[in-house]
Amino acid sequence: MRIWALAWNTFGTFWRDRLIIVFLVIFACLVLFTMSPLMVAKAMTTASNAQQMQAMVLGIVSIVASMASGFGSLLAAWLTAGAVTNEIKSGTILAVMARPVRRWEFLLAKFLGAQILLAIYVVMMLGLTYVLAWLGGEHIHSARWVFIVYPMVRYAIYSAIALLLATVLRPAAAFGVVFAISVLAQVVAPTVGGSHWIPQWLQLPLWAILPSTSLLSETRFLAVSQAALKQVPWTQHAITLAYGLDYALVFMLLAMWSFHYRSLTRD
Repeated sequence: MRIWALAWNTFGTFWRDRLIIVFLVIFACLVLFTMSPLMVAKAMTTASNAQQMQAMVLGIVSIVASMASGFGSLLAAWLTAGAVTNEIKSGTILAVMARPVRRWEFLLAKFLGAQILLAIYVVMMLGLTYVLAWLGGEHIHSARWVFIVYPMVRYAIYSAIALLLATVLRPAAAFGVVFAISVLAQVVAPTVGGSHWIPQWLQLPLWAILPSTSLLSETRFLAVSQAALKQVPWTQHAITLAYGLDYALVFMLLAMWSFHYRSLTRD
């Protein structure tokens, strides 16, 4: 119970962060900027070009969803990195620990508080995706749970990594490292052309070590046909999601171990 009480308290403090307002403004701008081309595409759709317009509309929706999902990854890293260090800097962590609260409980509460806010963000993303597809006169064939579970598991990975880094670095530095990790993970992911500036002998080890968040991208199931979706068995979903949860768990345990030895006084 005390873990959830701390988590909800953490969730409440996030709404006083100005960065949240910035993210909400960006979210609203995404809707406004993409409404017009989608409505024009719907008006121009005829029986002869229906398939072409469907691909264009779903392509636009996929791009917007990818941008919103990417903002969520950055939001996950920023919120989690600052949740711990802000309390240490303000000195309120000493009062919290006096309840008493174990260090791993404190860290887990901060993680859960961030996930509550991210869950709201994911629901907003889901609504945005369906609204944009509706404005373009198209339908999304993927199951709704894909657009909820996949990003939440991916955000859990970034949150756990940021939490570990926040036990030894300042929030801005931890956020920068997580951002660099996310970019590098995309670069070393196996593609047709591969990465031209990273040696092959280094690319494969990096791909094995870094989180394969591209596998956990819900946009992979967005601009595809219903027939193609039926070819994805439930075992593939289970293995992919289990990989993401396992990766997040490992970094959560490492963060708890590191936080156990950190000084709780102000730096």
